[in-house]
Amino acid sequence: MIALCHIGANVVPSGESCSSFADATARGQARMIIGEQGAVDELWAEVKSRMPVPRDDRPGQPVYVLEEAPDPGETGLRAATLDDLELLVPACAAAHHEEIGIDPLRRDPEGFRWRTRAQIAERRSWIWLEDGVIAFKAEASAWTPSAVQLQQVWVDPQLRDRGYAKRAMRDLCRRLLEQAPAVCLFVRPENDAAIRVYEGIGMQRTIAYRSLIF
Repeated sequence: MIALCHIGANVVPSGESCSSFADATARGQARMIIGEQGAVDELWAEVKSRMPVPRDDRPGQPVYVLEEAPDPGETGLRAATLDDLELLVPACAAAHHEEIGIDPLRRDPEGFRWRTRAQIAERRSWIWLEDGVIAFKAEASAWTPSAVQLQQVWVDPQLRDRGYAKRAMRDLCRRLLEQAPAVCLFVRPENDAAIRVYEGIGMQRTIAYRSLIF
């Protein structure tokens, strides 16, 4: 039996017997509990009487994995630099608001700006600009020897439905697969447009995640 749990602003349990992390979770005042659905189910059953009612409960979020490099997308995708910060802060905030339902620039503007800057400095942020507009951007939320996990895949609303996301995801995954054996991410099950992009570049659906947002 193996169980692990990251405790912070996000609580991320994994493995079996994750109810063992209930006390630490209750003390931590997490903004989100997220991870493998079975692990989150087990932890939540133990700790929910000591936690606020979640603002949102999202079971059944498919996790996608890619291990084979797709065809090139032939985009202008590149690593973001600090010169992109003023463009990326509002774009990352918009992506966060769309996904979580909270505007981080109202909740914690300085903290969110710092995190966006840190992602750029750590080379975990990528961008493709077309005439000064973000045709695509994404960040790595986790990077291990086994996989890179992507988050906040986003295209400016005025450029959506033109194939930018699919092309850029192909180029980004090709780049990342030169450094790690797999690229993964998870998505809301009702986000059909994103799922079409991920499946369209060859990503395979695997396990399910559950997110509890407070």
